[in-house]
Amino acid sequence: MKQLKLHLSGFCAVVLLGVLAAADARAQIPPGLENKTITLGAVSTINEKEIENHFRDFVRYVARKLSPLPTIEGKVVVAPTLPDLARLLEQKKVDFYMESAYPTYVVNNVHDAGRLLLRRWQRGKAEYQSLIFAKKDSGINSLQDLRGKVIAFEDPESTSGHFLPRFFLVKRGFKMVETNRPDAKSSPPEIGFVFAYTQAKLVELVLTQQVAAGAFNDDDYAKVDEKKRADINILAQTEMLPRHLVSIRKNMEPALASQIEKILITMGEDPEGRKVMQQTGDTTKFDMLPGGEEGMRRRLLDSFFSPGK
Repeated sequence: MKQLKLHLSGFCAVVLLGVLAAADARAQIPPGLENKTITLGAVSTINEKEIENHFRDFVRYVARKLSPLPTIEGKVVVAPTLPDLARLLEQKKVDFYMESAYPTYVVNNVHDAGRLLLRRWQRGKAEYQSLIFAKKDSGINSLQDLRGKVIAFEDPESTSGHFLPRFFLVKRGFKMVETNRPDAKSSPPEIGFVFAYTQAKLVELVLTQQVAAGAFNDDDYAKVDEKKRADINILAQTEMLPRHLVSIRKNMEPALASQIEKILITMGEDPEGRKVMQQTGDTTKFDMLPGGEEGMRRRLLDSFFSPGK
């Protein structure tokens, strides 16, 4: 009988420890992650698996830091379009995402589905700007000279190689019309535009005067070889904007948002974190938004909102 009592006592202790462990595990799950998943969103219509693999270690790192117990799973969800990403944020199927300025503006300001959290540095730089340029001695010496001409942008999805310089021109009163051929003639006061799709092709189109001007970012300009750079005339420079931004779903619990913020800001202090950042698009660090969330939101609005567009 004594042995039976001891056995039952031991059994009860094991059960109690199991209950306590389960309760502790529940306590370790941050509020807002009751489904035990932290999800990073991305946008693409191609190479979905490659994108998932690219961000997998990053989101798993965040998941491990959110809970010391293996209770949180890190997942990557790839949406085909920005409206789809906004919908996933509203449905709590995506918790946070990292994008350049224009996509961030669309998701957060236009669809009102996300909230800015941090700035993401890449390749040692926090911000960049777009440059609108022409060939020297081409007769194109100012933005006004572009009326009735064609400009080449780098890529349809690029913030610095398309949206930022295009809206820069629109806000200065120029009407932009996409055309099919670099040598197409636009009727004043319209400016036609085409896409080069590569930085090398963009520079070639401008320097061979197949188009009147081109637009790319200051990093691209720095990479142009010295001889070609000497033949480039900068017509205008846009405002500076962050290379990338981190945003969270708008309905995220403040405590969870604060944890994610702390994890990302201190990521560079951890050897594993630094390695993961370097592998994730050559991320240098994360820092607080200059001017705060409202200040950065206003900068995006000033850059991309156009009532007549």
